[in-house]
Amino acid sequence: MSLKDSNVSNPKKKKRVAIVLSNPATSPVTGWPVGFWWSELTHPYYVLTEKGYEVELFSPQGGKCEADAMSDPRDPSGYSSSDLISMGFIATPALAGLVERTQKVSELDVAKFDALIVAGGQAPMVTFEGATALHQKFVEFYEAGKIACALCHGVAVLRYARLSNGELLAKGKTVTGFANVEEDFADNAVWSMNLLPKGKHLMPWRIEDELKRLGANYVQAGLWRGFAIRDGNLITGQQNFSGSETAELIAATLGT
Repeated sequence: MSLKDSNVSNPKKKKRVAIVLSNPATSPVTGWPVGFWWSELTHPYYVLTEKGYEVELFSPQGGKCEADAMSDPRDPSGYSSSDLISMGFIATPALAGLVERTQKVSELDVAKFDALIVAGGQAPMVTFEGATALHQKFVEFYEAGKIACALCHGVAVLRYARLSNGELLAKGKTVTGFANVEEDFADNAVWSMNLLPKGKHLMPWRIEDELKRLGANYVQAGLWRGFAIRDGNLITGQQNFSGSETAELIAATLGT
């Protein structure tokens, strides 16, 4: 079924979106625990459910997922203290519980969903190389004419996703993702706090550099600006401040 067909085949049927979170890991660079980023789950979840969409959560391994500490509004760093949407999600037991029991990506039935969102955080940069079921499902959504979407460091999935003809999905596509200027900002922040030796990068590789290497047309809107872009049925969001823009673009594409 094509993206166009899904918009008109049954206008009364609720649209369904699968959001994939990364499972917990340890950064090979810092040794710190890493996971998904709260706002990249909660902001799309809020936008889409407010529009009447049904949303389910998945992860490559299934089970409990953990968020990056600084994405939690309660974290002592205060970095995400103004994120009231995430705080509301965390404080609602029925919603917070969804993160405790994610379904396995391998069990995701593409036919039952209209769109797939791969959320970011620091863990995708570590764990997605081996997440072969995720690579396959992302391509299945794309080749079925459904929305295949990745956000922030979740765009790491495009490093590995290959079409059924063997071509990289990202090749020739206009995409965004965590920008080098944002990686530089994050590196300088941890250097200034003496959390890493100067010159040692927080991430093991960079989204912008890799997408360009793969032959994608990488674009971005500037430091920490909410931004999402669509190329056919591939949608990408720039970083953790782009969750709402990404979800709105999905909704504008699918309709209600």
